[in-house]
Amino acid sequence: VHLDAVKTIGMRAMSADTISLMKAPNKKPIARVVNTVERAVGRRDLVLARKGVRDSVVSLAGLLGCPVTNEDGREIGRLVDVVVKHGQDAYPPVSGLIVKVGLRRSFIDGARIAKLERHQIRLSSTTINLTDYKRRSDESLLDADVLDHQIVDVNGLRVVRSSDLYLAPLDKEIRVVGVDISFVTFLRRIFPGALGRRATPQHVLDWATVASLADTSGVVKTSGSKTALSQLRPADLADLIEDLAGREQSALIEMLDPELAADALEEMEDEELQGLLRGLSEERAAELLSRMEPDESAEVLRDLADEHREDILKAMDSKMAKQLRQLIAFDETLAGGIMTTHMVFAQENDTCGAALARLVENRDRDISDGVVIVDSKGKLVDHIQIIELVAAKSTALLSTLIGPPYPTSVQIDSPLEEVIEEFSNNRGASIVVIDEKGKPVGRILADDLVDALKPEEQHGLSKGTGALS
Repeated sequence: VHLDAVKTIGMRAMSADTISLMKAPNKKPIARVVNTVERAVGRRDLVLARKGVRDSVVSLAGLLGCPVTNEDGREIGRLVDVVVKHGQDAYPPVSGLIVKVGLRRSFIDGARIAKLERHQIRLSSTTINLTDYKRRSDESLLDADVLDHQIVDVNGLRVVRSSDLYLAPLDKEIRVVGVDISFVTFLRRIFPGALGRRATPQHVLDWATVASLADTSGVVKTSGSKTALSQLRPADLADLIEDLAGREQSALIEMLDPELAADALEEMEDEELQGLLRGLSEERAAELLSRMEPDESAEVLRDLADEHREDILKAMDSKMAKQLRQLIAFDETLAGGIMTTHMVFAQENDTCGAALARLVENRDRDISDGVVIVDSKGKLVDHIQIIELVAAKSTALLSTLIGPPYPTSVQIDSPLEEVIEEFSNNRGASIVVIDEKGKPVGRILADDLVDALKPEEQHGLSKGTGALS
């Protein structure tokens, strides 16, 4: 159980000696990130690597406005848009066509497509049942929703704009297989004729390596892109989110696992995050903020307009909302204003095994440096590091580990200068924050302190503080 606990929780605790290094995060080389993503997507399985697919791709921009004919070659109408169904397929299948027939815009089932050519689409029968198109929740329009919208190139870790989309026969269906992001292709669409409407696969990203973010309900979902996005570091995802605009930002958030999305939000610049929250529903904003570190959430909520902040808090679980309201009430120049309330408590007569199990249960929270020991009245007794728990027998009582050096603590209303001084003297992983009765109410980690070390005009710190000199 000890080894499993260490592997599950991870050693994320940090000493005060590392504070100065935290201002410049150690980024994983991009090449390593890209390699990870390519393994996740399955580089060898990308369909544009197949010659047969490359040779058969057809430009969406070239098809728009072109004739749709029946089996006999008689024109039925002109193509207005292509409907795709999104879900678990890495390459979304075409579920239908929107065709202008006279003054009507009619829907033709994608199963009727017999042949896709550069300048026309041929159907498989002479009699076609034309119906009015009604958008379904799992469908997107390629021209209206995706073309000329922002997408995420997962391999390149960048936000780009789609200049054209490419379709090809694949697995007995017509599917979206690639997206062209080149400026030349954009010009080709503006000035048709001279440059022609020929596909240019050398400038095309395989659809499995992108995340398209622009349908009216939020996302054109593909299993490949979701898997690839989940492999990225929160800091890289934060950069991608900040590069997006409007509904595309919200759409990328919707693609992510809520825990990963919350981690990414914690890495965003304050102004960018506030703008993002304004674009989300109160329910979604409440869900994400509830999963963030309480001190990070409180910092964001402080800067929101009062009415918006209250709307988000009302959408939260009442217990979490109460906790955040208490944190928001604290001045950011005091210990209570920068502490996190995530802690794991235990008592002296608990076993080391039980304490480790409790840490594992809370492994998604940043509490990996140990457990806080309290007495029967809830007052602070000690803080046991995880390494001590691992080294002890699982049946041993925590009382056998209690002893000096005891944890450094500060009052909840202690000024930031005092917190910095205690951190410098203690040189430990964290400081426990206690109330007037000596009960632990939070803790301050090294990264919390770094976040607080901003220019003195923001916090009113004197230059004489050793930590700032």
